[in-house]
Order: sequence, then structure tokens, then C-alpha cells
Amino acid sequence: MEEEFHKIKRVIDANLNRTKEGLRVLEEISRFILDDKQTTQRIKQIRSDVGLKAKELDFVAFRESAGDVGRKLFSKGEAQRSTIKDIAMANAKRTEESLRVLEEFLKIIKPDMSKFFKDLRYETYEIEKILLEKIDEKQH
Repeated sequence: MEEEFHKIKRVIDANLNRTKEGLRVLEEISRFILDDKQTTQRIKQIRSDVGLKAKELDFVAFRESAGDVGRKLFSKGEAQRSTIKDIAMANAKRTEESLRVLEEFLKIIKPDMSKFFKDLRYETYEIEKILLEKIDEKQH
């Protein structure tokens, strides 16, 4: 069981990082491309909240980046970004998917924290919609 918890903590650590990375990209689009102060602040707050949860969990010790079997995997979809909208969509999905992983795996390790990530996932769905609409408006 201890080995299973170790692996689950690796999953959680990786997805905390993935969530923050995706949010950072969305924040930069909102800030520098769209000049949207309100949405930028909203994303920044979510990223900060995730960072606080990451600090609370402190699973960095379970990280095994050098031996990660997925480290050098690269799909064709990852290489295909031709517009800001493509970047926004990819990073919104990355964030939403990683929040779902956190929601599920935290049910085993810290069930009380699972709902927090579920709520953030739904908030990210709204942010994605706002950003994509604003990107479309800016293009027309």
C-alpha cells in the first residue's frame, strides 16, 4: 500500500505542476494578448490557490523526472499550434484535465481537498469560454 501511495503522490505532484503551467499560459494570453485585467486577476488567483495547495501537500519528494517514462513522449498534436486560440484551447484543456486528475486521486490521499479541485475545474471551464470569446472578438 505504501508503494501505491508513493505513486499516487507522484501523479498528484505532476498534475499540480501541469495545472500551474497551463494556468500560467492562460494568464499570459489574458494579460499580454487580450489586455484583460479582470480575467488575468481571476487566473492569477487560481494559480496562487493551486500553489498554496501544492505547498500544503508538499509532494515534490515523490518526483522522479529523470526516470519518467513519459518524459520524451511527444504527440503530433503538441507540435501543432498556429494561432493564439490554439494555444489557449490546448492550455485550457491541459488545465481542466489535470484538475480532474487531482480531483480523482485526492479522493484517496486527501478527500477533503478533492472538491476544491473540482470547483476549480468548473471555474476553468468558464475562463476558457471567456478567453476564447475575447480572442474571437479581437480577430474580427
